[in-house]
Amino acid sequence: MFWRVNISRKLNCPEILLVCLFFLFTSIQSDDLQVLMKLKESLEQSDTNNAFESWKLGASPCNFSGIFCNANRFVMEIELSQKNLDGNLPFDTICQLQSLEKLSLGNNSLTGIITDDLKNCTKLQSLDISNNSFEGTVPELSSLSELNYLRLEGNRFTGQFPWKSLENLSSLAYLSVGDNQFDISPFPLEVLKLKKLYRLYLTKCNLEGRIPLGLGDLTEMKNLELSGNHLTGEIPEDIVKLTKLWQLQLYDNSLNGKFPVGFGNLSELLYFDASNNSLEGDLIELKSFKKIVSLQLFENKFSGNIPEEFGDFKNLVGLSLYKNKLTGPLPQNIGSWSDFDFIEASENLLTGPIPPNMCKNGKMTAILMVNNKFTGGIPDSYAACSSLTRLRVSNNSLSGSVPAGIWGLPNVDFIDLAMNQFEGAVTTEIGDAKTLTQLRLQNNRFSGNLPSEISKATSLVSIDVSFNQFSGEIPMNIGDLKKLNSLYLQENTFSGNMPDSLAECKLINIINLAGNSVSGRIPASLGFLPSLNSLNLSTNQLSGQIPATLSYLQLSLLDLSNNKLTGLIPPSLSNQANNGSFMDNPGLCSQNIRYYQKCSSSSHIRTLISCFLTGTIVLLVLLACFIFFKKKQDKQEKASFRSDSWQIKSFRRLSFSEEEILKLIKQENLIGEGGSGNVYRVVVGTGTELAVKHIWNISADGRKVNRSSTAMLMKRSGNLPEFDAEVATLSSIRHVNVVKLYCSVTSEDSNLLVYEYLPNGSLWDRLHTCDGENEKLDWETRYEIALGAAKGLDYLHHGCDRPVIHRDVKSSNILLDEFFKPRIADFGLAKIVQSNGGNHSAHVITGTHGYIAPEYAYTYKVNEKSDVYSFGVVLMELATGKKPIEAEFGENKDIVSWVCSLLGRGEDILNMVDSSIPEVLKEYAVKLLRIGLICTARLPALRPSMRTVVQMIEDAEPSKFINITIRKDDGSDKEVVGSCEKLKSSP
Repeated sequence: MFWRVNISRKLNCPEILLVCLFFLFTSIQSDDLQVLMKLKESLEQSDTNNAFESWKLGASPCNFSGIFCNANRFVMEIELSQKNLDGNLPFDTICQLQSLEKLSLGNNSLTGIITDDLKNCTKLQSLDISNNSFEGTVPELSSLSELNYLRLEGNRFTGQFPWKSLENLSSLAYLSVGDNQFDISPFPLEVLKLKKLYRLYLTKCNLEGRIPLGLGDLTEMKNLELSGNHLTGEIPEDIVKLTKLWQLQLYDNSLNGKFPVGFGNLSELLYFDASNNSLEGDLIELKSFKKIVSLQLFENKFSGNIPEEFGDFKNLVGLSLYKNKLTGPLPQNIGSWSDFDFIEASENLLTGPIPPNMCKNGKMTAILMVNNKFTGGIPDSYAACSSLTRLRVSNNSLSGSVPAGIWGLPNVDFIDLAMNQFEGAVTTEIGDAKTLTQLRLQNNRFSGNLPSEISKATSLVSIDVSFNQFSGEIPMNIGDLKKLNSLYLQENTFSGNMPDSLAECKLINIINLAGNSVSGRIPASLGFLPSLNSLNLSTNQLSGQIPATLSYLQLSLLDLSNNKLTGLIPPSLSNQANNGSFMDNPGLCSQNIRYYQKCSSSSHIRTLISCFLTGTIVLLVLLACFIFFKKKQDKQEKASFRSDSWQIKSFRRLSFSEEEILKLIKQENLIGEGGSGNVYRVVVGTGTELAVKHIWNISADGRKVNRSSTAMLMKRSGNLPEFDAEVATLSSIRHVNVVKLYCSVTSEDSNLLVYEYLPNGSLWDRLHTCDGENEKLDWETRYEIALGAAKGLDYLHHGCDRPVIHRDVKSSNILLDEFFKPRIADFGLAKIVQSNGGNHSAHVITGTHGYIAPEYAYTYKVNEKSDVYSFGVVLMELATGKKPIEAEFGENKDIVSWVCSLLGRGEDILNMVDSSIPEVLKEYAVKLLRIGLICTARLPALRPSMRTVVQMIEDAEPSKFINITIRKDDGSDKEVVGSCEKLKSSP
């Protein structure tokens, strides 16, 4: 052996030194092993990815996965990022590694605080603990003098960041501490001394005041991000010296003034975002940005013409200019050179034609040019733009016929041509628009028939073709649109009978056929539409009797006036609220509404008998259909669980097997049914209660298909199946206020998700469906639910390795355990934000009516603030006890507009609070209602982050404000009303 020593003779000095070094190295290596085993012990409970599988006693640390050693075989680097680890990180242990130069633990779920022991890691050159859930203050960093790479962003740090300690970190080249809740402070001047910096990420750091001069001296800077702060004043003039910049992010601040002279020197810029500020002046300085890929300048005060040079940007992919004061035409060559993706130019004063070649390379997804003065027609080139998902050009001066191919674009989700002068027909190609959800054509000159092929566009949720010149019959097969929520056909010349198939649109909320020439009888089956809230059939040629089944509906609007209806007005509809609903129908009679002739007894009896027989027949038919489909469903359920190829994927330690689960999926355990599948409550052998969600695979035509078919469908459409979306999201989440996913069980025919069972149902159930006074939630419980749910969403947005946008936050997706502690649930619509940052978007309108943020209908630029809006609606539910949509709010009104309209009329906000809340606690409910108003600001930038919402709710705890009273004139009411005024005046 190389190290064997002959001890039978006297050792000389060099040999003694060699032996000492051997034992020293062996001792240090042994110490490194013990340190790593302690680290494993702290974190292995959460090791679902087997990161520590190779970490074993007796093995060399240099052979551990994620461990790298130097030439002397001492631990030099720990790389355990994105391993789904949680638990407290023992810095006192880690810093015993005397040769440690790099510690990388980013994108996990680690918690706890950074202790002062970090100062002992004196040889660290790189430290990355970003995107975890560390809390508390960041300790002094002065002793880490060799540090050149520091990432702390995306945690929950508070207090003051130790900016002063940066003076001792002169080697620092990469500094990223954003997305934390540090105390508000001015821009740290210490940063200006870090001459080697090439990346500075201070987004969402609570910085205020001006960006200082001297920033331009950091000439190595390539990536500068200062967004989401409280920065004011002008962009510093010496920023023009940062000629190596390839990314500059300044959005969501309060910057003003013009671009500094020479700003065009930043000719290496690829990504520039200065949106949502108060910048002004023209865009001439930007004409030199030849390499720009993404240019985001929306929601500012820019004016003047768009430089013609923008049309020569050969790398430009995304351009957002909406909500400015820009004039003149768009450069006609814009988007002609690159894989252009989208243009957002809405709400300006732009004129001239739509540039024709933006989809030249077949990659464009969105044309958003609402509220301008564009003229001409839609260029024929866009008829072949198969990548297009949104076409919104409403409220311009466009004219001519729409190219036929536009109607049938295979990926289009939203066609909005309203308030122009378009003419011609909607062609049969619309049947090919399988992903179309919204069709808005109102206030144009379209004519001809509405083609029956529209029923093949089965994703349609909203149709508005009102105030046009359409004629002919309403398509008889319109009932094939199973997802239809609103149908506006008013003020055309439609004729023929009302389609009986409308009764098959079970989700429809609004039907408006006013001002047409529709004849025949009103279908009695309309009375069985469970969601119908508004029915306007006025000014038509309808005849016969008013169906008694309309009494089953809870309508906020019913208008049957100016028709040819005859017979008895059903007694249940004969009330003050419907007094004007039946005007100008000379043949109608009523026993209890003034101004109508009294019905004769014989006609009264005949009418009642007719209504009874009609209702009985309809009920029998519906009952037979229900039994038929239930039996069919049961057979499908049983057949789906006969597969032998089950695969179970566990995300937590399990005390049950897939066989136990499968045996218990039966009808008597069914507790819920939904559009995506059934939910069962099962009790396994250990006594553990579980909720099992059986997700159906649905094809584009509404049929259930097996797993392999679904995979092919989704591959063609480019979408992630709901099952895979929920698994991908929930499997990596660990939080007390997010529902636990134990495992998934899959076969070719069935997809099962196994959750914890929450015995108290959903918040919706407890708020809106409880019958006795004793079953209502008291205020203390409501408060705890609000706080817990907010913490769950805060974790999704800020605590995961990548932010998770839920996209369907609502009270029915907040489940309650046996102690009424809340859990965020149902992630079928969730979107995990990509780690490369940028502006996060969702290209499909998703969510639930009443909770959907207004930007969903305006732009695909949807981010975490959309969840904040939806959560604000939940807070309003908790405070008022009302549903998001109520008949008393009025047509097309929701709880947000209701609250704001009452405040705008000077109503006392206390009067809006749920009457079941005791008077002594109503003031605290008002606090929650105010937070809800802040969360539902029209502009996403005005909404707080969920982390801020948690802080506001904690500050509104009743015990902290027991002696505070509401003062109606102290300015706070005015502030809330002001927010509402902004909301009402915004488009």
